Amino acid sequence: MKQLWCAIPLVVGSLFFSVNASADVSSGALLQQMNLASQSLNYELSFVSISKQGVESLRYRHARLNNQPLSQLLQMDGPRREVVQRGNEISYFEPGLEPFTLNGDYIVDSLPSLVYTDFKRLSPYYDFISVGRTRIADHLCEVIRVVAKDGTRYSYIVWLDSETKLPLRVDLLDRDGETLEQFRVIAFTVNNNVSDSMENLAKASLPPLLSVPAGDKSSFSWTTSWVPQGFSEVSSSRRTLPTLNLPVESRLYSDGLFSFSVNISRATPTSSEQMLRTGRRTVTTSIRDNAEITIVGELPPPTAKRIAESVKFGAAQ
Repeated sequence: MKQLWCAIPLVVGSLFFSVNASADVSSGALLQQMNLASQSLNYELSFVSISKQGVESLRYRHARLNNQPLSQLLQMDGPRREVVQRGNEISYFEPGLEPFTLNGDYIVDSLPSLVYTDFKRLSPYYDFISVGRTRIADHLCEVIRVVAKDGTRYSYIVWLDSETKLPLRVDLLDRDGETLEQFRVIAFTVNNNVSDSMENLAKASLPPLLSVPAGDKSSFSWTTSWVPQGFSEVSSSRRTLPTLNLPVESRLYSDGLFSFSVNISRATPTSSEQMLRTGRRTVTTSIRDNAEITIVGELPPPTAKRIAESVKFGAAQ
């Protein structure tokens, strides 16, 4: 495992040669084609998901039946873990847990969310830079970097199959170029037989839909005076933490690729300032004006810290 993580930066580093830093229109179009191919083709991927926590071996199958998406994600090693999507319902099956179903547009577990991104929306805030061609899983691939123009976020390198436009490798990099996560296809097929093999899933009985309680909607007496370019508030809520009986006010922000939440609660005698990053996720907590400010999201620590410092308390909004 140590040898693998030593090799990855060398491979990534070889791709960082001098290129035009302006947005590449053709690269953006290729990424948009990847989005379409991932949701419209019938295919099966065998891949590994690599992070600092370890390596997972998985299989993902996708088909469209009756104009509805039908997908299955299966963990190939250890206890059987399975995720099934039928239409806009996603069901989870894990050892020791009662199966349940949630509403969703696609399976995100162990699959890079970048694949389902609307790149037209991202284009004002990200550069899409062509890095050339190479081979992955014995297929010729286009290699494209996705980099935030303001330098406040993580970046991606995407290898997509030149013929089908399916993603065959996706690396998530921090601002120093270190690989945080890697999605890498070992083998894949694209044909109508995939949909034939999934017909039983289309007829299977899935667990009931789990209702998720909504938080109370109300105005808050605080706001963020700075967020990275392209981020906007997508929801807000007020909930009570059951273990501490403390109300927490939250705002969720997204730029269509990354997301984070700003959470405000009353400071307690046990409150303390801290910073933690685990893979792509950063949690930073600061204490100010008798309030505990916690940022949780897919951000580099300096960006999360700047957002926390920008929180302003004042009139209700």
